[in-house]
Amino acid sequence: MKNIPLIVTVGNVAILPYYIIWLKEASMTYTLFAWFFAMFSFAAAWGYRVYQAKKNKGQSFIFLVYTGMGALYLAVGLIRSPFDSLPYVVLFIQVLLGFQQGYFRAWHIEQKEYHLHAVHHYLLVGFAMIGLSLVNVLSPSFFLNLFGCLLLVCAVGEILRKKDAVEKSIETGD
Repeated sequence: MKNIPLIVTVGNVAILPYYIIWLKEASMTYTLFAWFFAMFSFAAAWGYRVYQAKKNKGQSFIFLVYTGMGALYLAVGLIRSPFDSLPYVVLFIQVLLGFQQGYFRAWHIEQKEYHLHAVHHYLLVGFAMIGLSLVNVLSPSFFLNLFGCLLLVCAVGEILRKKDAVEKSIETGD
């Protein structure tokens, strides 16, 4: 359970090429694509700052971030064809996803396992990208949906981990 942040981080990097393919298709122009990524970056900075400004960092509700990211990746994976309001939907998705990514990154840096995760991250991303490069049959939406489901499983795992921690602290009287 303590490796959930590592799974989320590696998954986000591994899923990025598939998300970019979807975003390029949804953007229609390079300029709009660049603006979408700019909004993502601004929102990530905002999410990072929101977490850093928190008074009680021990109470992060990170499972909500996992749930939100999972739901967004599932939504992206389920969008099948372009429609008139798609750029507005994409903008909304970029802002939400960026905020959650920034918040998650700020939270993850504060964790004790972060330095060990950083080393494992590079190794796992390398192996994941080699493995994904060998898969030619599946569409990007399959990977986006799969990762969305994985994030939702991580959210449940985080809830269970928090529940166990609370029960142990009650038993020990902390």
